[in-house]
Amino acid sequence: MDHTVLLALFLTLLAGLSTGIGSCIAFLSRHTNRKFLSISLGFSAGVMIYVSLIEIFFKAQDALITEMGTRLGSWITVAAFFGGMLVIAIIDKLIPAAENPHEVRLMEDSETGSIQPERLMRMGVFTALAIAIHNFPEGLATFVSALQEPKVAIPIVVAIAIHNIPEGIAVSVPIYQATGSRQKAFYYSFLSGLAEPLGALLGWLVLCPVMSASVFGILFAGVAGIMVFISFDELLPAAREYGEHHLSLYGLISGMVVMAISLLLFL
Repeated sequence: MDHTVLLALFLTLLAGLSTGIGSCIAFLSRHTNRKFLSISLGFSAGVMIYVSLIEIFFKAQDALITEMGTRLGSWITVAAFFGGMLVIAIIDKLIPAAENPHEVRLMEDSETGSIQPERLMRMGVFTALAIAIHNFPEGLATFVSALQEPKVAIPIVVAIAIHNIPEGIAVSVPIYQATGSRQKAFYYSFLSGLAEPLGALLGWLVLCPVMSASVFGILFAGVAGIMVFISFDELLPAAREYGEHHLSLYGLISGMVVMAISLLLFL
């Protein structure tokens, strides 16, 4: 395993374990900083959308056109892009709405006692499971991006890490409220984040024997689709729920600007 693969796995691990940061925030603060989360999630979406549509998609297209010719390579790039969206949409559809990790949870929720502990525990555990399922393709997306383009890996890792922080809160709040145990809440939150590097590792083990320029191009285009879908389906709606519409938009544009500058610096 060369140093590039190890770096990609390490970065994916950092992104995944940021669910634990969300868990810690839930314990240290009684009130949700809505403006901060709104801007941060918008920023994360801006990074992911810009890098997917400007950098990753065209890198995939170049690789596939080189291998298959302009016409077929272009068609396969587009098919893989929307195929990535389809995969994450199917995963989303299979998860019950009550346990969907896209549901916004607030730290203030931990102070209410209207829901029975058994139901809260179930909600927290299923949310952790739902996040783990989501994190498999996200982990693979982070890993492939870091493996193919180390220069854009850091902003993507930061974007996915920001995106994982509210998910950590979503797991921790109901479990802490149900059990009164910070340790249990953190444990489940931490485990859900581990699915991200696990998804990256399994993806690499499966794909490594068959890896070629064509396979990498298809995978890279699929990664772009996954990231764009996550941004529009998860990050932007959550950003708007946490704060004002304009805050999420300012965060989105800021993320695009930062990603654009970081790409220009590596030209």
